[in-house]
Amino acid sequence: MCTNNNNKGENKKSNKFEVCNFGAWAMNVVSSVGIIMANKELMAPQGFAFGFATTLTGFHFTVTSLVGLVSNAAGYSSSKHAIPLWELVLFSVVANASIAGMNFSLMLNSVGFYQISKLSMIPVVCIMEWILNGKHYSTKVKMAVAVVVIGVGVCTVTDVRINAKGLLCACVAVFSTSLQQITIGTLQKKYSIGSFELLSKTAPIQAISLLILGPFIDYCLTGKSITSYKFSLGAFIFILVSCSLAVFCNISQYLCIGRFSATSFQVLGHMKTVCVLTLGWLLFDLEMTMKNILGMVLAIVGMIIYSWAMEADKQAAASAKSLSIMKEEEDLKLLVNEGTEESLLKDVEYGLSRK
Repeated sequence: MCTNNNNKGENKKSNKFEVCNFGAWAMNVVSSVGIIMANKELMAPQGFAFGFATTLTGFHFTVTSLVGLVSNAAGYSSSKHAIPLWELVLFSVVANASIAGMNFSLMLNSVGFYQISKLSMIPVVCIMEWILNGKHYSTKVKMAVAVVVIGVGVCTVTDVRINAKGLLCACVAVFSTSLQQITIGTLQKKYSIGSFELLSKTAPIQAISLLILGPFIDYCLTGKSITSYKFSLGAFIFILVSCSLAVFCNISQYLCIGRFSATSFQVLGHMKTVCVLTLGWLLFDLEMTMKNILGMVLAIVGMIIYSWAMEADKQAAASAKSLSIMKEEEDLKLLVNEGTEESLLKDVEYGLSRK
């Protein structure tokens, strides 16, 4: 009876954990797709023509920082773990390099090469996790990742043109983004810190640095100064919407990487690409070809295979751990029994010698 109760308790915990995992992933997909749609209207020339992407990201982290401060002040969260300032600053430098690199890569490269550089993050993250964390992947997982990359590549990559500056910016963007995502998980494990607590520590540093550097980076990208932009009520509302969605996007990113891994976050994150393409077709009358449809289907199949492969690996690891524990228990029992028999023999010998 006690064993059954324990199994029921473990099943409930497992189900609750799976629901939380799905909730974190769903929050990331919904908020990411939402922020892309809001930014499309905000930044498009036919929309509000707010072409200051890096400064907008500074606004995002400013609002995220304020949410963290209010949450701490209200007692909904707390800062219990100390992380050295140099590590937070180093992380912020890498994260800001990721943002600037992505923006410059998008400006200097064709859309096709930009998409290829984003797809290359999956194998780069895998290699970096192997080098930095000693993580290994099964053949099934590698095949699933390849299917996802091919599927997303088929439905997104079109014209591919490469130039030296664009290639350099793409390399910086891919390397820094991959390192940033791996570092999020590493810091959470190293200091046993929660996702929101870590975000509340890093967001203020990123907000300050991006608000200072953002206008200069945007001027290099667009040739326009944010001080010359004429804010309208509509633009202000869409900036608020974008910042609000960014809070959920940032929180869910830290949650997902903390719960899964940087590789899983990259693979599952391509569901956002499929959603954006579908919504663009439904809402903005973008052309949807048979090539796009086949690519999206292939990408979704790859994600399903990846989820199955990761779950199979997880169960195999759990079984191996269970067998290892059982073997240790059996070895311990044998040692105890041998010790008891040896003690009894000594007692008998001692008794005989006394006679």
